[in-house]
Amino acid sequence: MDQKPRRTRELGIAVGTLPTGPLNAITDVADVLVGHTTIDDGADLHTGVTAVVPRQLGVGCRVLPAAVYVGNGYGKLVGSTQVAELGVLESPIVLTATLSVFRAADALLTYLMDRDPAGVSFNPLVGETNDAHLSDIRRRPVTEEHVLDAVRHASAGLPAEGCVGAGTGTAALGFKAGIGTSSRRVGVEGSSCTVGALVQSNFSGVLTVLGVSMPAAELLPRCDRGEPPGNSCMIIVATDAPVDARQLGRLARRAVFAMSRVGAAYSNGSGDYAIAFTTTPRPQQPLPDRMLDPIFAAVMDSVEEALLNSMFTAVTTTGVRGRVRHAVPHQQVLRRLVTAGRLPTGAGPGLRPGACWGG
Repeated sequence: MDQKPRRTRELGIAVGTLPTGPLNAITDVADVLVGHTTIDDGADLHTGVTAVVPRQLGVGCRVLPAAVYVGNGYGKLVGSTQVAELGVLESPIVLTATLSVFRAADALLTYLMDRDPAGVSFNPLVGETNDAHLSDIRRRPVTEEHVLDAVRHASAGLPAEGCVGAGTGTAALGFKAGIGTSSRRVGVEGSSCTVGALVQSNFSGVLTVLGVSMPAAELLPRCDRGEPPGNSCMIIVATDAPVDARQLGRLARRAVFAMSRVGAAYSNGSGDYAIAFTTTPRPQQPLPDRMLDPIFAAVMDSVEEALLNSMFTAVTTTGVRGRVRHAVPHQQVLRRLVTAGRLPTGAGPGLRPGACWGG
């Protein structure tokens, strides 16, 4: 397939009307860092680690307000019950593959203990999706070094997207997927705040772009489209808005709701989770609930675009047992959007259709 990975806006597709941050990424929220470690041997291993690291957490700031929303609990989110109970985040958030989540949690514990030599209780937060369709998941290749590298080398730049880190072997909506991110700027009570989202896409359904259905059976008529098992989605929402844990729970719910915009099936085996946190520690006066509507809109739009970015930046991947998951054909998506009147004629870059689906 001769197709360059492109972000949604590079294809001329814009979600919503709110402005994005400078990078259109979760790292537009000040002091939020992202790191990846990718494990890809070109054959049976396509997996890795993605870490979202709030820089504020450290010796001078032990916790940040946070919440978890469980859309469907068919998954392993280590540390989630304490976040839900206490309403605080005290560690970086690590994403990986299903059978590597426990090793990743132990590695993150090492990081937390090194950061606080006197501590006697820690709550590492680690989520996962199942990448067994393309990666030999039973080998559990993620090591402590992989996790510590992702956390310690996290940066404030534009995070890599698509087949990287925890998204190296994931698939969604009948296509290859991976990691995606996006952000929005909103005005609230005379000031502005930033909302950013990062997703690990690995769920079933029918890809929908700006309300237009893009079935894999039609865009990839001659390709393998077998549905992989263990579909899930991890969503991380960060903001600098002065909101408390209860309000962050409301943001997290909207994040899972946003999956419906891109065609999620919310199937029985899909572990759909959202984690929301603010970089404003213990706001003395949280925003009144009546002021949250623009932040809700920012969450919905940034998650939707992050999910699309996770699809459009992924590349066709051949994995374990020769299984293949094909990238979304950009040209065909643009044609359908033009036909549906969602984009003007001639929109998008001049891309050639891939050989698998013809002209």
